[in-house]
Amino acid sequence: MLENVVRDEWQIQSVLTAYASGIDGRDWALFENCFMETCELDYGPLGQWQSAAAITQFMQRSHSGPSLHRLTNFVVRVEGDVARARCYVDAVVYGPNAWFGARTLGYYDDQLHRTQQGWRIARRRFTCVRMTFLGVLGFLPAVLVRRLAGLAARRM
Repeated sequence: MLENVVRDEWQIQSVLTAYASGIDGRDWALFENCFMETCELDYGPLGQWQSAAAITQFMQRSHSGPSLHRLTNFVVRVEGDVARARCYVDAVVYGPNAWFGARTLGYYDDQLHRTQQGWRIARRRFTCVRMTFLGVLGFLPAVLVRRLAGLAARRM
């Protein structure tokens, strides 16, 4: 029994890590494979999505420069074929030519489902704890940049 729980927790952490690795490596097939085909994703002011294809398309467009996503402090609870997980995220994302970017600290609250292909994210809520702006955006007031980022994200 304990062996199964440890295996499930490891597999779930692997899915969450693949999410970050998929973005940073621009491996969009790996990234999209982390989600159920139909899912509920809430990234606050950046937007909400209802499918793996939609979030993948958004991430492809919004990650035009170098990025680095680090995930830590995994807490996983498995109940049968459904699991809940929380992990912290520290992400640095730059735009084209690294002229501007943002460093975001927060956490993901996920619900995952066991499928025939393995664990997949069915629901995700991102909570931003702190966001700082880098490059030329660092000279603008943070409130203005957040509003602009939210508007830009909705148009993507």
